Amino acid sequence: MIETAVLLTCLKIFSFRIVDVTLSTVRMVLTVKEKTIASALVGFVEVFIWYSIVREALSSTGPYLPTAIAYAGGFATGTFVGGKVAKRFIRGHVVVSVVTTGQNNEVVAALREAGYAVTVMNVNKSEFSDEKYMLLSDVDKSKLRAFQRLVEEMDPGAFILVQETKNVINGYTRK
Repeated sequence: MIETAVLLTCLKIFSFRIVDVTLSTVRMVLTVKEKTIASALVGFVEVFIWYSIVREALSSTGPYLPTAIAYAGGFATGTFVGGKVAKRFIRGHVVVSVVTTGQNNEVVAALREAGYAVTVMNVNKSEFSDEKYMLLSDVDKSKLRAFQRLVEEMDPGAFILVQETKNVINGYTRK
């Protein structure tokens, strides 16, 4: 049976690892998005928590295995939570490329009517199909699902490619 003190230490290690690994994920996303000051501040808090909890884990006088499991479990849970936090709270845009199954002006009109800026390029026909459109659009991540649903309703066979956007210059933005 595990002592209460060891159990509390394991719970503390588990909890703080969730926090520090979540912060690590957020810091990495901020770094990629070139938000360096915010990234540095998050990194300071992250490493302070990490150092404190590692020190406690290594100086723990309790049995090794429960402490190691708490440490690893906190890391795994923090990775999961960090991904959810980053997806939910770190705003951003993606570039969406859509290759239609044919030259379909209705898809373009529907996307524009819904407020999306769309650049249209003709795609030459090949041995696989007739001429098509390639649509490019900069889409707020929070609106990506709605954009995708609209395309799929209008053209169920459309090829959709989504990529992270670092920045967009001279693009259309609906106010």
